[in-house]
Amino acid sequence: MKALTYHGSGNKSLDEQPMPELLKPTDAIVRMTRTTICGTDLHILKGDVPTCEPGRILGHEGVGIVHRVGSGVSTLSEGDRVLVSCISSCGQCEYCRRGMYSHCTTGGWILGNRIDGTQAEYARIPHAQTSLYRIPNGLDEEALVMLSDILPTGFECGVLNGKVQPGSTVAIVGAGPIGLASLLTAQFYSPAQIIMIDQDPNRLEVAQRFGATACIDARTTDAVAEVMRLTESVGVDCAMEAVGIPVTFELCESLVAPGGTVANIGVHGVKVDLHLEKLWDRNIAITTRLVDTVSTPMLLKTVRAGRLNPKPLITHRFPLNDIVAAYDTFSRAADTRALKVIIEMP
Repeated sequence: MKALTYHGSGNKSLDEQPMPELLKPTDAIVRMTRTTICGTDLHILKGDVPTCEPGRILGHEGVGIVHRVGSGVSTLSEGDRVLVSCISSCGQCEYCRRGMYSHCTTGGWILGNRIDGTQAEYARIPHAQTSLYRIPNGLDEEALVMLSDILPTGFECGVLNGKVQPGSTVAIVGAGPIGLASLLTAQFYSPAQIIMIDQDPNRLEVAQRFGATACIDARTTDAVAEVMRLTESVGVDCAMEAVGIPVTFELCESLVAPGGTVANIGVHGVKVDLHLEKLWDRNIAITTRLVDTVSTPMLLKTVRAGRLNPKPLITHRFPLNDIVAAYDTFSRAADTRALKVIIEMP
């Protein structure tokens, strides 16, 4: 089969790889029909994720059709259309019982990281019964790819951890796919303000269409001063970091109001300064989280009911044979106006 393979920092290629095999009774083999590229894949290529070793097939998102199931899988059958969760969960360990699927002792974020992933024609999915979701009839598979990772990530790591409430004020630093997913799902709770901050005018324009109450171009505007103007010099109840670099996290530290929350979403590869000399007396909370995907069933229902439409997040489509070009497009988002790219299998 064809698969996108990581060969070390900065190196990747579309290669011929062996078909995956069932290794445990709880596995399933999924014939992928659509996948996508995540910002985390770019972090891997930068060398920020040492657990991902050269030779790994990348990707942790997508939809497909069950090709084979292990003898221990009773809730799925060959031919079922399924959504692949970016987090593999056994459903039985101490962490899974606490709803912390991301820390599953035999799963977590392993696809495209510690085991081969979904940017391939076929993928082995461990713990299939609790890591695959059957797709209801009539739902758009392209849109559902957004439920593999970015929508639950934005919702859980940003909205839930950030304690967004009716009437609260929110600033989202980073209007990329994760920031926009946070924007879409924050509206479940009717905050009074959702302020988007980015340096890309195109992404800010998209954010405005998606429901942001204000958009700040950090290239031309002092973001802290503008947020203070919009919040009567108080700051925001929730500041979400959706980029993963020191400057954006430190910006969130400057935006949060007394009693507020800084909700980190981004993947960080280098150290960040925590300015306790300014924050020690402000009653704030700082939260971190790897998405658990506990919200995936709810998000599926919301999409099915027409209350959430993730399809506008998709800007580009490529066949698998052009996945290297898709990476180039996705990595140059400021020039290409890319948000999420869909990779279609033969």
